[in-house]
Amino acid sequence: MNKTQTITGYIQDIDSNEPFLVCGDSFELLSKLPSCTVDCIITSPPYWGHRLYSGGGIGLENTYSEYIKNLLKITNELYRVLKPTGSFWLNIGDTYRNKKLQGIPWRVAISLLDKQNWILRNSVIWNKHKGGLDSSKDKLRNMHENIFHFVKDEKNYFYDTSKIRSDARKSIVKNGSVISATGVSGIRYKRQIELSTSLNVVEKICALDALNGVLEKIKKGEIADFRMIIRGQQRATHSESEKVSGRAKELNQKGFYFLFYHPDGTLPGDVWEIIPEDTQKRKNHYAVYPEDLCKIPILATCPKNGIVLDPFSGSGTTCLVAYKHNRKSIGLDISTEYIEFSKERINEYKHENCGVLQLFDQE
Repeated sequence: MNKTQTITGYIQDIDSNEPFLVCGDSFELLSKLPSCTVDCIITSPPYWGHRLYSGGGIGLENTYSEYIKNLLKITNELYRVLKPTGSFWLNIGDTYRNKKLQGIPWRVAISLLDKQNWILRNSVIWNKHKGGLDSSKDKLRNMHENIFHFVKDEKNYFYDTSKIRSDARKSIVKNGSVISATGVSGIRYKRQIELSTSLNVVEKICALDALNGVLEKIKKGEIADFRMIIRGQQRATHSESEKVSGRAKELNQKGFYFLFYHPDGTLPGDVWEIIPEDTQKRKNHYAVYPEDLCKIPILATCPKNGIVLDPFSGSGTTCLVAYKHNRKSIGLDISTEYIEFSKERINEYKHENCGVLQLFDQE
């Protein structure tokens, strides 16, 4: 049985969610996989010109143009093997060459948009809080990397917000008054409505009725928090122009509108504060990304019975996190050394929790 057949068999095996690691060239392996088979792709390919990785491969090109060309060969196959409902999360760093920052992440992202029809849903900044050693005296320290979230279908991709929301603060009733999760009681809004010179009598009555209705929903626990925008008191949240903002149109026509906070909490923002702690002690791999970097993508964009793919699996972080969250996963890497290192990490976790994990990376 060859490697591709082995991966295909793993994909079809509904009884196992144990990570599957394969050593080989990612492009060759991906090009033989069936289309539309994986639910979520998370990867951090070797950065251009940073270091010599075990096994060679992408990242050693003479120019960034060659690097992007080779990377797009891989992403073209990723587009094919990803389900229409799937997501592709790409973590990629930048490179200086002759004291010039090359802009690699955005060169790659724009190429994916323009040449392969990927749809960009989020550009995430990974704030690492600390950078590498830097003796430069004429530039700032580099403290962040880019993470891009791509999809194939902007309307029908899988996204489960319930798994990644923060715990919601609760509303309370104090001295007979309803108070929202952030302390809004409605008293200030009522006063602004009553004293408003921008609202007519009918608009004031409608605004007060609507406000009382919202406070009643808070009392019943149907919503946890809100903000009220009143004409002449607060600005429209996006634009004052009705041509570009439906909120502005509502404000002009009714005199008010509400912003409601989700009762289950807030979604993470697009700046992730994650310290790149090296829990693997960098025994064999020099570009380990933290487990926390994979949690939001997996929980939000891979269904419970889905499959996660990492075509540059390196130290196996993506597969390890997928396994911890009960998802199947496939890791591809050109380096036998990295595959063995990944096996050690995952087997250690498996042994500590429920026995030895069997991983295959040979013919």
